[in-house]
Amino acid sequence: MKAAIITIGDEILIGQIVDTNSAWMAGKLTDAGFEVEEVQSIGDNAKQIKDTIDDISQRVDVILMTGGLGPTKDDITKKTLCEYFGTSLIFDNSVLSNIENVISNFTNLNELTRNQAYVPKDCTVIQNEVGTAPITWFDYEDKVLVSMPGVPHEMRYVMENEIIPRLKNKYDPKEYLKRIFIVKGYTESALAMYIADWEDNLPEGFGLAYLPSLGLMKLRLFVRGEEHLATLEKETKKLYGLLGEAILADRDITPEKILGERLFEKGLTLATAESCTGGNIAHMITSIPGSSNYFKGTIVSYANEVKTNILHVSQNSLDRFGAVSEAVAMEMAKGVQEVLNVDCSIATTGIAGPDGGSETKPVGTVWICTTYKNKQIAKEYHFGKYREANIMRASNAGILQLISMLE
Repeated sequence: MKAAIITIGDEILIGQIVDTNSAWMAGKLTDAGFEVEEVQSIGDNAKQIKDTIDDISQRVDVILMTGGLGPTKDDITKKTLCEYFGTSLIFDNSVLSNIENVISNFTNLNELTRNQAYVPKDCTVIQNEVGTAPITWFDYEDKVLVSMPGVPHEMRYVMENEIIPRLKNKYDPKEYLKRIFIVKGYTESALAMYIADWEDNLPEGFGLAYLPSLGLMKLRLFVRGEEHLATLEKETKKLYGLLGEAILADRDITPEKILGERLFEKGLTLATAESCTGGNIAHMITSIPGSSNYFKGTIVSYANEVKTNILHVSQNSLDRFGAVSEAVAMEMAKGVQEVLNVDCSIATTGIAGPDGGSETKPVGTVWICTTYKNKQIAKEYHFGKYREANIMRASNAGILQLISMLE
């Protein structure tokens, strides 16, 4: 079954907000067995909404729309859908009761909010248990169109609890089977060349997708239909035979989550000493629930006096080798390990850019030292010219370097 997603709102087109809805919805639809043919973002324009539905309806079975269902004048989706399907708005007391229940603890019911109880006459109304805008489901020409609020938490709630179950019951799509592999030590092209023979000989119906990120590769092996489960496991074993320890994980997981699991399993604690990454590694690690079990803190030693006064980096090392050096990275890692009394540490010092580089130490030069009890590993990396990418690459590299030590 083929599906399409339409996100509606001028605020998306002018860059005022980022459309996170479509990516999330596409993932859920795919996991449910639907093939997402396309995603479109359009403005709050009645003609454009109707023209887009007309166009997409020729290619898909299901259209999911978000946005334009609020109480203000620029929210025109509900009225436009009435025009498109040749129906009118009627007042629905069950929707009003739901609205009153949702807002009872927050505010009084005003006229604009009350008007959200008007719904298209010829549709199936699905109550919004976490918001005031109802969801409308239209069956037409053996197809389905669903209009949902653009507020992310409202859309996600109704998708998981109402829309996906109803769609699966109506269409009974083939199950989408996948395996995700997190691979280290390869660029996209190098990995593709290395596993080319295996990829070329995948059974019919199987596909492989490469998803590169900064410092890591993610592979997705997929097929539709549960009858292929045994073959999927067989191909997974073949890939492990090729890549071995280069596969960090066989599930969709971030490096910081992998590191957290390793630390927790071993009963170890961690701290970071960050210069060029500016606390980004600590942010990544603490984004994981439960990280307080193993992460003690960070010292962002951006200035040299912080390196010397708090981390006890020697002035001689700074004068002789410079802040971006193996010696300083090692002293930073050892210093934060002692100051915060931890088993492991990650230290970064480098030139993130866009300025500050030299002929011997160009922008993108980063020294990373990781410490595991009495052992230290320091490595020099050369990333690139772009500041944000360098910070992210250095952060991932530091985390991966410590994971390798722990293994």
